[in-house]
Order: sequence, then C-alpha cells, then structure tokens
Amino acid sequence: MNPLASAEQAVLGSVLLDPGQLSHLDWLAPDHFYRPVHQALFAALRKLQNDGHPALAAEKAVPLSWVTDAVDEAGLHVRGLTAVYAHTLISACPRTAHAPAYGRMVLEGAIHRSITEHAIRFHQAARADALQGQVEGALHYADVLSGVLSDLARRWGTEPRPVATATPPATASTDPPLVRAGQVADDERFLLAVLAERPRAMDEIVDWLRPKDFADPAHGQLYRCLGALHHRGEPIDRITLLWEAQRRGLLADGTLSSNLLTTICDGVGSGSAEWLGEQVVRSSVTRTAATSARAIRHLAENEALAPGRLINHALHALGPLNEVRARWQTANGHPAPTAPAPSTNGPPPTRMHAALARSTPRPARPPSARPGSAPSPAAMRPPSRGHS
Repeated sequence: MNPLASAEQAVLGSVLLDPGQLSHLDWLAPDHFYRPVHQALFAALRKLQNDGHPALAAEKAVPLSWVTDAVDEAGLHVRGLTAVYAHTLISACPRTAHAPAYGRMVLEGAIHRSITEHAIRFHQAARADALQGQVEGALHYADVLSGVLSDLARRWGTEPRPVATATPPATASTDPPLVRAGQVADDERFLLAVLAERPRAMDEIVDWLRPKDFADPAHGQLYRCLGALHHRGEPIDRITLLWEAQRRGLLADGTLSSNLLTTICDGVGSGSAEWLGEQVVRSSVTRTAATSARAIRHLAENEALAPGRLINHALHALGPLNEVRARWQTANGHPAPTAPAPSTNGPPPTRMHAALARSTPRPARPPSARPGSAPSPAAMRPPSRGHS
C-alpha cells in the first residue's frame, strides 16, 4: 500500500477511535481524500459532528454507535462500505494523537493531485485554442489554475508567491504538430515581408511584439534585426538586413541564411502589420500557455516536492503567460485584467495554524474507551519505539 493510502486510513481510523480528533482537522475536507469510500466516510463523520452525536460528549467509552452510524451515513453515498472495513481503518491507525500529521499527508496528496488535474485541463484548453485560433479558453483556465493555487496555499498555511526552481523542469513537448502550424509560419513570413517593404509599419507593433513571440526562431531573429535597424534610424532593405544578421553572427551559426532573407524581402509586402502582429501574438499566447501547463504538471507529478514549494514554483511557471497576455491585451486595445481578489471563503487563520502544526502528544484513551467490546489490534500492540 502506498503512503498516501495508509495516511488516509490512519486519519479515518484515528477519528473513529477518538471523535475529538475532528476538532484538530477543521482544515481537512472530504474531497481531499483520494478514494471515494474515504471521502464518503469522512463526510459522514463531519455530519455526525455537526449533528452533535452523543459520542462527542462521551467522557470514557466511545459508543459503538459512533462507528455504525458513520458507516450507515456513508453507505447512503457509496457502495461497499461495511463495519468490517471501518474496524480495518481502526487497526491501521498507529496513534490517534497523530491525526493532524496524518491529515497533513492527505492534504499534501490532494494538493499534488488537484494541481495535476487543473494543469491537464489548462493544457487541453491551450491546445484547443491553438487549433481554433483562439485564446479565451487558455486564459480562462489560467485564471482558474491561479485561483486554485492561491486557495491551496492558504489551506496549507503558506504565502503564495512565485519562486523559480533551482533547475528548470524538463518540459520537452510531446504534443502532435498543430494543424495551424503552417498558417502561423505564413503569418510570420508575411509580417516580416511587410516590415521589410514598409519599415515605418514597425511603429504599429514595436511596443507589444517581441522576437520570442515568433514560433520560428529564425523569424524571431530576423524581427530582432529589423527592430535594431528601426531603433537606430537606419535604412531597411535586403542588404542592410543581411549586414545586420552577419554582425549578430546569425549567418555564421546557421540561424539565418541569405536565401531566407532574399525570399522574405522580395515577397509581397502589402498588408496590415498590426493585424499580422496580432496573429503572431495570438499564437504566442496559446504556445506559452501550453508550455506553462506542461511545466506545472511536471512539477505536480514530482511527489518529492513539498506543497509550499510546488505552489510557488507553479505560480512562477505562469509568469511567462502573464507577460505575453499583457502584451496581447495591449495589442487589442484592452487593459490587462487584474488578478482576482483572494477568496474570503478560505480557512480562517486558526485552521491554517492547525494545518501547520504537527501532531503533539496527547493522553491516549484507555482500551475500554474504544468502540466495541473487544480491544482493537492497535490497542493490543505495545508502543512503538520512538513514538510518543
């Protein structure tokens, strides 16, 4: 059994053994559990707590009805749960006083799982937008993921802030080629031909179009050469572009070729540079979104990464998309959207403090206080060495 499944069983077993442990798990929700049967059982225990079950007021023996009522309530929402499995959960709990630590393990698994699921949806939306020539879906799911990261940070008890990873995650794309890849390349070449023919058109796009927005690195470097000549106020034609490319070492390293420069400069140069630039930025938005989604999913699938670091690294991975998104908004004459206000529905500070607190030694109930007439296997075992 993997550690996460063991932690889920242990936290449920601790609550079945000691209903008072629920007061130390206010920050844990049923949907943080992976298995549906565990979700249903924890939700049932929460309901019994809210309904004021008599077991919560028991000073000595915990009545057996605490277990049977929880199983009956959970059985209304999930199949296959029996009292036998409930006692299996009791046996799986080494120490009831360690319930907060077990709960943090469950929450940690939920954080990794939730970020992975949202990153997959984000990536799918970016792919769909790239195929359809849109950006709205990718930007919407980017906002959703950003909100999820902020909420998870509050639940974990940390401050959400972008932090770069020590080593960038491997995000080599395994996506199939886009059916619009040819159209994107044509738009880029057409834009460069327009700029070579009408250099003053650079004024329409220079404030928001960047070389990294081009899908083809060679096109991006040629745009950089055009921008340099434009910035220095020098004439722009096939010869000056070729000379600028040579000065930058782009001909020597094979990034550009004289044939490519000739083809673009001798191409048809009539068209709207602003409209073509918007098409280039549009494809850059979806391409950047897909890259960010892959990076975040890679981070979330690393089980060794602590939740706080995972959340902050994921927020950092959204940074490039936020930057190109702001320029996309500028190109379309719309202000960049502000970040959504933090939700007021998150756990209060007391819950965050509980989430951060490790389990502390608490007096264990005597064997007679546990449900049932016979002591559970956990009660029959001697204390483990090194445990309180």
